[in-house]
Amino acid sequence: MRVALIDPSLFTLPYDRALAGGLARAGHDVTLFGRAAGPDDGDTAGAGLVPHFYKVTESSLGRRLPRRVRLGVKGLDHVLSMLRLRRRLRRERPDVIHFQWLPLPLVDRRLLAGFEKIAPLVLTVHDTNPFNGDPSAGLQQRGFFRSLAEFRKLIVHTEQGRARMLDAGIAANRLAVLPHGRLMEPPDRTADPMQDGVTFLLFGKIKPYKGTDVLIEAFAAMPKPLRDAARLRVVGKPYMDLAPLRALAEKLGVLDRLTIEPRFVDDGDLPGLFAPGTVAVFPYREIEASGVLSIALACGRPVIASNLGNFAETINDGIHGHLVPPGDVPALTQAMSHILEDRHFAASCAVAARRLADAVPDWSQIGAMTAAVYQEGSMEPCPIPRQVSDLERIR
Repeated sequence: MRVALIDPSLFTLPYDRALAGGLARAGHDVTLFGRAAGPDDGDTAGAGLVPHFYKVTESSLGRRLPRRVRLGVKGLDHVLSMLRLRRRLRRERPDVIHFQWLPLPLVDRRLLAGFEKIAPLVLTVHDTNPFNGDPSAGLQQRGFFRSLAEFRKLIVHTEQGRARMLDAGIAANRLAVLPHGRLMEPPDRTADPMQDGVTFLLFGKIKPYKGTDVLIEAFAAMPKPLRDAARLRVVGKPYMDLAPLRALAEKLGVLDRLTIEPRFVDDGDLPGLFAPGTVAVFPYREIEASGVLSIALACGRPVIASNLGNFAETINDGIHGHLVPPGDVPALTQAMSHILEDRHFAASCAVAARRLADAVPDWSQIGAMTAAVYQEGSMEPCPIPRQVSDLERIR
């Protein structure tokens, strides 16, 4: 089977790369269409990446444009890229066209009918709350639910996602729940006794919905002897102003215990980042599925996470760490304090996390599952249900 994977902005390149590899190992011919990869995107080997999108915006001239002008140019560039891709796929005739993201659903949904004439369309809905409700992505959220009617199959990663789609009026036979595989192989390590200093690590793209401010407030609320035995570390490419986070830490008297590292981390550096003595924290306000969780588990790290999405469906509270209500500072403070006060518990969570990583399906399995979705017989376009129309109006 010939598969065209489409992720215009490479929002989830590690996932795309892993899925392409899994499909290839299942015997399928996969091509990934996106923008040109940059130094902050990591390894694209095995992804079959064709740098098709945003040739103007990503050029040296386009990168020098003022931000607002560049965004406007990028919108037009996106439309032109989609039209060129449609012409290309008419020639290449893939058996299935699998979108990972719709960066401009209000526009994209008007172009999808042309793609549908080439091959059946599938969409992975990575965020059933588009862009995790980020207010700055308002334009990218508009038209999202209406666009879902253009796809024959919708893939979600969690039962939470499936429930949200059903609540939106999507027919159950259009939905498939496929797991998010692990993004790294477990390093060879002995059990971590968690006896020395502890680092609470928040890793990944730094965005408002990830609750870095909640983490800082929760850390500051711990008794000083516990704070002195730990550090906060925030690492990732920033998509927000970091100054307010540092100002908050200074106001609460914990700036000396906080390190913010706005940078891209190569795959080879991940085991060192999730080193012994590290607790992976995910104080997210909203989430569907997190690839970083699979990295934390593979490295055998205790986990403290919001009771959402694949955190809630993967982590057992009191076994692998703690689940807390999103945005609940006192609950997060209590969870962090427990890790510091009971090091035997922390060490047992590290062991349990490593065991749990072995249960995460590998990408060959996920590739086979995905191909099975492509091959299902009920591949009819679905009409826009009334619930989706109503939901779109209130957005």
